[in-house]
Amino acid sequence: VQLVESGGGSVQAGGSLRLSCAASGRILPGNVLSWYRQAPGKEREFVASIAWSSGHTEYGLSVQGRFTISKNNDKNMMFLEMNSLKPEGTATYYCGRRLVYVTDYADWGPGTQVTVST
Repeated sequence: VQLVESGGGSVQAGGSLRLSCAASGRILPGNVLSWYRQAPGKEREFVASIAWSSGHTEYGLSVQGRFTISKNNDKNMMFLEMNSLKPEGTATYYCGRRLVYVTDYADWGPGTQVTVST
């Protein structure tokens, strides 16, 4: 499955953006789709994940209460609504796919850049 992110851009601190992740094929039950982000010189950081079947969501501590992950099973798409953005949220955001009981990700998108200015 190929994943492609979109929706990145530049926004002022306190603003909002909505990212999308489109899959080239059908996402089957038993998969988890996630958002990660990576700032220059830093390690990739977990942002949020959603189980494709159950809809169970998890969030990184730094985004809890501000970001919301969602999905559209019919369109094989995942979204990340980002509110109250902070400058430290400047990063390349990636979507990834893995199986529920596997820790390694099978597919990654090329990423979309988010820049938050003061």
